[in-house]
Amino acid sequence: MKISKEKFGQAFDALVADYQIIAPVNDAGGIAFKGVKRFADVKQDYLNSKLPPKAFFFPQHEKLMSYKKEGKDVTVKDELKVEDTVLFGIRPCDARGMQLLDMVFKNDQYTDPYYYERRQRAVIIGVACNKIAPTCFCSSFGLSPAGSEGSDILLIDLGDSYNVEVITEKGKALAERFESLSELTADEQALVEKVKRAETASKVDISTTTSKLDKMFDSPFWDTLQEKCIGCNVCSFSCPTCHCFDISEEVRKNEGTRVRTWDACMAPLFTLHGSGHNPRDQKKARWRQRMMHKFNYFVHNNGSMSCVGCGRCIKSCPVNMDIRQVIDGANKAELVVK
Repeated sequence: MKISKEKFGQAFDALVADYQIIAPVNDAGGIAFKGVKRFADVKQDYLNSKLPPKAFFFPQHEKLMSYKKEGKDVTVKDELKVEDTVLFGIRPCDARGMQLLDMVFKNDQYTDPYYYERRQRAVIIGVACNKIAPTCFCSSFGLSPAGSEGSDILLIDLGDSYNVEVITEKGKALAERFESLSELTADEQALVEKVKRAETASKVDISTTTSKLDKMFDSPFWDTLQEKCIGCNVCSFSCPTCHCFDISEEVRKNEGTRVRTWDACMAPLFTLHGSGHNPRDQKKARWRQRMMHKFNYFVHNNGSMSCVGCGRCIKSCPVNMDIRQVIDGANKAELVVK
């Protein structure tokens, strides 16, 4: 089924009365996901945002709780604030990335209420990629520029209209607000099939990467890999699946706030112990951790690689480290068998 962009825009604008709307907009640093009030403000023709939209479930900096001591009494206030939200324009790689974050923040052992409550009250409207950047390689992971994984509704841009694919019950409830849905023409159906068949031009072989990394902890590959890295952490902070964080206390006199902030395994202080010992004080160890976590540890723990091939780390790296080349290098690296 399809809906004209005019009718969709009217439905979109009406959602503002009931939802916080987050969508891609033009920003000084590129495309960013921000709150919008009108469909006219949404940037529709874009390759990908500079930072992933995961920040609306897992903010870069958030207050978890505040507390105040008066005499012997301590008052604690939960700082969680949640709104019903529609995330519009999410690319399939980012929608899949949110599914991977779900495995971390809600699993059999642990549920993070700050992440989970936001996630539960959000509807994701994904938009397929009609254009594909040269840094994209989602097809390497069995994904597609028109993949529906992680979206509640998936739209495919047909020019003056959208093809509408309802994926989940949340998506179905929201799609009931869309009026004037109609059947696709033969040419439009052919375009939908073409977009769904599309693959990224760039692909990397990951078929043996996990098993290879099982035997690579002491490989000399890690000695050379890290040589040109400057440790800026842009790869971690631009990644839709990275989820490391630090918790700190901001205290003044008898009041304080507990704060969670994004952190990264690539940061020198990330593993610094209170004793002063740091088990990953060298870039070699930090690069090994990054690769092992994404392509080995996460697979063993969750059954999937923690990468969606969005290409942000490739595009953002100031020294042109390319994760595709790193994976290929690991696949070909020398093993050290003890």
